[in-house]
Amino acid sequence: MTLPKRKLGKTGVDVTILGLGGEGILRTFGHEREASTLINRAIDLGINYFESARAYSGSEAYYGSALRERRKDIFLASKSHARDRKGALAHLHETLANMKTDHLDLWQVHDVREEAEVEEIFGSGGAIEAFSEAREKGMARFIGVTGHHNPLITRKCMELFDFDTVLIPINPAEHVYSSFIKTVIPAARERKMGIVAMKTYFRGLAAQLPGFQDLEPFYRFTLSHPISTAVIGCDSIEQLEENVRFAAAFEAMTKDEMDGMQEMITPYARKLMYYKP
Repeated sequence: MTLPKRKLGKTGVDVTILGLGGEGILRTFGHEREASTLINRAIDLGINYFESARAYSGSEAYYGSALRERRKDIFLASKSHARDRKGALAHLHETLANMKTDHLDLWQVHDVREEAEVEEIFGSGGAIEAFSEAREKGMARFIGVTGHHNPLITRKCMELFDFDTVLIPINPAEHVYSSFIKTVIPAARERKMGIVAMKTYFRGLAAQLPGFQDLEPFYRFTLSHPISTAVIGCDSIEQLEENVRFAAAFEAMTKDEMDGMQEMITPYARKLMYYKP
């Protein structure tokens, strides 16, 4: 199967519309064999976007053990949740050592939630200094930011620094609260940023919804937005191969289909979204 690709914004890199997320079996310790098999199977199936985070248990080390000579064939991303320069640089050196690489393709400021964090990250001695230094020294090709909870905070980060990418939740429930789709996507497109989606399946909860045992509509909903790729964590090879089938057969939803899906999901939105209005 050939997976469609889209430009990752102003990076100019072509990435597959499905990426392997750093959660699922990768966010564990002690499952080296399963993790290696999953990572290499994803590459074999044509996926070229892979992500992790310093906060994701043994995920980075799994990549370091699994990739070996295949590192050059993929776009590799990770994240740091440190808010100061010193802590972020320490995270980067740990990440590079764990992943057994001399650079990341994308290094991201992880999960910014509060105004106080914004002030620390972008203030004197803040983490953004480490990210800029990493790009200048070739330890990170591109710089991104991720937001999980408050789209206004994410957008403020984008206004304070020229990020290359943004990672946000995109699914048919998040519009019930503060909407990343309405608040962040237009601003990111104005800045020609690559937009990466997460929480497509609500951390697996989508499969528990009545009438939605088939997850393909959730994937189609997410990829029908003007984004570059969706990163999805997997617990098994079977889940990975199912997602690859969705990506290979992707057809965009119509606006009516998207509106109808949002309407059907709205009664379950509070259960599905872990943040509250």
